[in-house]
Amino acid sequence: MDWLTDITYLKGVGPKRAELLNKEIGVFTVKDLLYYFPYKYVDRSKFYTVQDLTTDLAYVQMKGEIVRIQEEGHGNRKRLIAKFYDGVGTIDLVWFQGLKWIKNAIKTGQKYVIFGKPNFFKNGIISIPHPELETLEKYEARTIRGGLQPYYSTTEKLRKSFITSRVISELVAKALEILDNIPDFMPQYLIERIGFLSLVEALKNIHFPEDTHKLRLAEFRLKFDEFFINQLSLIKQKKLRTQKIPGYIFERVGDYFNRFYHEKLTFELTGAQKRVLKEIRRDFKSGHQANRLLQGDVGSGKTIVALMSMLIALDNGYQACLMAPTEILAQQHYNNFIELLDGLDINFRLLTGSTKTRERRIIHEQLMKGELQILIGTHALIEDTVQFKKLGLAIIDEQHRFGVAQRAKLWQKGQTPPHVIVMTATPIPRTLSMTLYGDLDVSIIDEMPPGRKPIITKHVKESQRRHLYNFINKEIAKGRQVYIVYPLIKESEKLDYKNLEQGYEHIVQIFPPPKYRVGILHGQMRPEDKELEMKRFARGETQILVATTVIEVGVNVPNATVMVIESAERFGLSQLHQLRGRVGRGGDQSYCILVTKDKLSSDARKRIDTMVSTTDGFKIAEMDLRLRGPGDIFGTAQSGFPFHFRIANLSKDGAILQLARNVAEEVLREDPELSRPEHELLKREVDREIKRSPWGLIS
Repeated sequence: MDWLTDITYLKGVGPKRAELLNKEIGVFTVKDLLYYFPYKYVDRSKFYTVQDLTTDLAYVQMKGEIVRIQEEGHGNRKRLIAKFYDGVGTIDLVWFQGLKWIKNAIKTGQKYVIFGKPNFFKNGIISIPHPELETLEKYEARTIRGGLQPYYSTTEKLRKSFITSRVISELVAKALEILDNIPDFMPQYLIERIGFLSLVEALKNIHFPEDTHKLRLAEFRLKFDEFFINQLSLIKQKKLRTQKIPGYIFERVGDYFNRFYHEKLTFELTGAQKRVLKEIRRDFKSGHQANRLLQGDVGSGKTIVALMSMLIALDNGYQACLMAPTEILAQQHYNNFIELLDGLDINFRLLTGSTKTRERRIIHEQLMKGELQILIGTHALIEDTVQFKKLGLAIIDEQHRFGVAQRAKLWQKGQTPPHVIVMTATPIPRTLSMTLYGDLDVSIIDEMPPGRKPIITKHVKESQRRHLYNFINKEIAKGRQVYIVYPLIKESEKLDYKNLEQGYEHIVQIFPPPKYRVGILHGQMRPEDKELEMKRFARGETQILVATTVIEVGVNVPNATVMVIESAERFGLSQLHQLRGRVGRGGDQSYCILVTKDKLSSDARKRIDTMVSTTDGFKIAEMDLRLRGPGDIFGTAQSGFPFHFRIANLSKDGAILQLARNVAEEVLREDPELSRPEHELLKREVDREIKRSPWGLIS
C-alpha cells in the first residue's frame, strides 16, 4: 500500500467511514490522513493512583479494574456509575449519555486504563465523568502508547458514528505501520545542511512524538515544507509570467500625463508616490505584463498614483479601467475623476449594476470603438458584454474584496493581458504578503501627504456617553462634521449590537432639528438615495451622518473631523483602522472615538488598546494577524485565499517562512527549472502547486 491509496482500503475504515472522512474532514487518501495533524497533545507517560490525586490536576491516567456497575436517578437525570479500584483506593466513573452502550461495553473484573478529568466532592468522593477507557490488554498491545497522546479535531457527525479522536489516532498508527515507503521530496543535501528530520520521522513524531524535542523538530520540518513549496511555486510563477506573458510597451509620457501634472495637480507628490510611479513606469517599459500590488495606508494617495498610471496608458493609445468592490466606492472614484480631469478632454464613464440600459449601450459601443478611454465601475466591468478595443491597464481597488475568478476575468479582456495594478488600503503583514502575493511586484506608499495631523483616538465606555455628546457638540459648533457608525442595520436576537435605526432615533433626540441636521446611510438603501445622502453630507448640509460600514472605504469629506464607532468591540482591527481613515482628510485636527461596553473580553481589549496606541496601519495589521489569522482577515471564501496551511501559522512562523523564501530563491538560482535528478520529486510538488494556483496567470 502506498500513501495515495484511497482511505477506504485502510484497515478499520471501509466505505461508510470513508465517506464520512471525505465529507467531514477532507480525508480521501492515506496521505490526507497522515497530513491531518493533531491540534494538541496530552502527556500520558505517567500513571496516578487514588492517593496521588489532587485538585490541581487537570487530567489523570490510572490503571485498575471495575468492581461494580450501577444505575442511579430517573428520566433525564439518569446516570451510570462504575466503581473503579486501582489497588489503593476507589473512585467513581460516571456517564450521563450513551448509558445503554456503555453498560454493555464495560465489565466488572476487567482491568482497564482510564484517562479523564477528576472532580472532587465534599463527601470525599472522587469521580471522573465520561473517561477515556480501554482494556489494559488492548493498551499494552498498542505499538505506540504512552508519552504525548495526540488529539484530533472531529465533528458532530464523526462523533455520532464513533469516529473519535482516539479512533483517528488508531487509524493513523495503522497507516504508519503498513506504508511501504513515504516519498521524501526534500533533497538530501538540504536535509543534511539544515538538519531536518526525514519526512517519515517527521510524520511519525508529529502524530506520536517520542518526546517534546522530537515534536518540535517534526513541526519545524513540516512547517518548512509548506512554506518552501509555496514560495518555490510563487517565485517560479513570477518567472514564468515575465518570460511567457508579453506586455504592452508604454514608451511615451505625453500630453495627458504632463497636462495633468503641470495644470491639474494642486499639491506636490510625496517622495513615496514619486518612487512608486517610477516603479510602475519601469514595468510599462519592460515588455512584460505588469502585475503589481500597490499598498498604501488610508489617505496615502494611492488614487492619484493610479490615475497618473492610467494617463500613461492613454498617452500610448490604450484604454484603462478601474474596478471597485461597491457602487458607493466606484461612484466616489468617478466623482474624483470629474474634478481631477476637468478640462483635459478625456472620455470616461461609470458602469455599475444601476446603470440604465440606454447608458450601458452607449458605453459598450464607445468601448468597442475605442472612443471611451477610461471605464470606472464595479463587478459590472467583468460581464461578457463589456468588451474593450484596446485595454492596456486594469486597476483593481480594494482587491481582496473580489474573488480570484472575478479578477482573472479582467485579464482576459484582450488577446494580450493588460498591465494589472491591484490596490489595497488594508496594510498587509509581511508574512501574509509573501504568501498571498509572492508572485507580484510590491510597491508601498509609506508616506502621508504633508500637512495632515495624526488622528487622535480615544476609548469611551457606555458610562461616559454624556462626555462624548458634549465633545460632538463642540466640534459641530466649530463647523465640523461627524460620522457615527453602527455594526448592524436590523435587530439581532443573538447579538446585542447597537441597532442603526434605534441609534439614528437616539441621535436625533440628542441633536434635534432644526438646530442639527442628521443623515442616515446604509447598504440596503437604493443607490440614488445613498448618493443623495453622501452629497448632502459632502456639501455640509448635514452635520452628523449615522451609517453602517458602507463608509468604510472611498468616502472623502475633508470637513468631517470626528468618527464615532459604536460597539467598537464588535469590529475587527482592520475595519476599525479603515473607518478611522474616513476622517483626517483635511488640515483640521480629527478624532476617532471607540465606544464600547464597560466590560471587554481580552481580545477586544487588545484591539481597542492597539487602536488607541498607534495609527500605523502595518503595526495594526500585524496585531490583527496574530489575533485572527489570515483567513479571517481577508474572508477566505470571499477573497479566494489560495494557500491552506495545515500546520504552518503565518502569525507565529515568520522566521521559518523567511528561511523557506531564502532557500527557495537559492535553489531556483542554481536550478531554475528544477531539472536536476535530486530535484525530481520537488519539481513534481511545485508543479502540482502551480496547477492548483488560483491566480489564473499561468495556464
